[in-house]
Amino acid sequence: MLHAFWQNFTHNLFKPLLLFFYFGFLLPILRVRFEFPHVIHQALTMYLLVAIGWQGGEQLAAIKPGHVGAIAGFMVLGFVVNFAIGVVTYLALGWLSAMRRVDRAMVAGHYGSDSAGTFAICVAVLTGLGIVFDAYLPVMLAIMEIPGCLVALYLAARLRSRGMDSEGHMPDEPGYRTPATLGAGPGTASAGEREIASREGEYVERPLTHTHGMDRPATKTELINEVLLNPGICLLIGAIVIGFISGLQGQKVVHDDNSFFVSAFQGALCLFLLEMGMAASRKLKDLRSGGPGFILFALIAPNVFATLGIIIAHGYAFYTHTEFKQGTYALFAVLCAAASYITVPAVQRLAVPEASPTLPLAAALGLTFSYNATIGIPLYIEIARVATWWGL
Repeated sequence: MLHAFWQNFTHNLFKPLLLFFYFGFLLPILRVRFEFPHVIHQALTMYLLVAIGWQGGEQLAAIKPGHVGAIAGFMVLGFVVNFAIGVVTYLALGWLSAMRRVDRAMVAGHYGSDSAGTFAICVAVLTGLGIVFDAYLPVMLAIMEIPGCLVALYLAARLRSRGMDSEGHMPDEPGYRTPATLGAGPGTASAGEREIASREGEYVERPLTHTHGMDRPATKTELINEVLLNPGICLLIGAIVIGFISGLQGQKVVHDDNSFFVSAFQGALCLFLLEMGMAASRKLKDLRSGGPGFILFALIAPNVFATLGIIIAHGYAFYTHTEFKQGTYALFAVLCAAASYITVPAVQRLAVPEASPTLPLAAALGLTFSYNATIGIPLYIEIARVATWWGL
């Protein structure tokens, strides 16, 4: 069993998908003068979201009505698990790092959400291995992205109620200034100005969003629009609905579209990973300001959360007598282990401009995404396989 585990694990590390990621990661290190056009990256992100939604919706059409209750319960469980992961992240970083509380809150929001890119990689790897998964997992992707936004907003509101200043410092943190001294003295920069300065010359992940940082708290309408009507989530859910309606009409209707949304998926994902490798490589230097404990968390936490996800999924299947397909456990593990680099950063820019715009992305994109894309996903698949073999 151990030999099979090691053979499968090492084989998955050198698939074309990951080789493109490695290649992209090396380009900034070698100082190759190449910039991936942002508009192409946006187009690839849109394609992947729509393709994932289309395939999921098409397969949803084949689900029997009697299974809807168990599926809905599993989705609620996924929402609760990711919310709990966000809270645990905030508490854990309090022990592991000396970060400001507002920055810990934003990192917690990133880890309480998930990643469409990581999900797409896992889908591609499972498809290549011939491992099937349940059709409703793309819906889980959309649902499990929301808890992180709620965690970040709740923690930020809690910190403001306890006296956080407009620069993001709490009364017991270095640099705190009382309201009477805020803005006093020449050279004092606002939160928005510091955000712009910190981003200068840096890669900022902005696919499918038009929001930007503000020096005022966002209104309830703006927050609802960003959390529930985020363009990425809307594209995913819209594609699921379209795929579902089309799938109900039979293979004759979906055959031509499948040649685009299914056949071209792997190639588009390779180009996406080339760009993500470049972005992750450039983000690594921002980790230094978080300290060694922060770096350690970004590498260890995905394994803990993924294993927890597999155990919870098996427990739910046992107590509800639900039969999940093998790939479902691996995908649920990925949804628990991944960190957002699209939706939560957009919410942060809109609602919490006091927080650092670079620290959460450095962990979510520079380390956690890199780890999941290379080592994590093959490892989670093997853990899920062994757990199923042992009958957990």
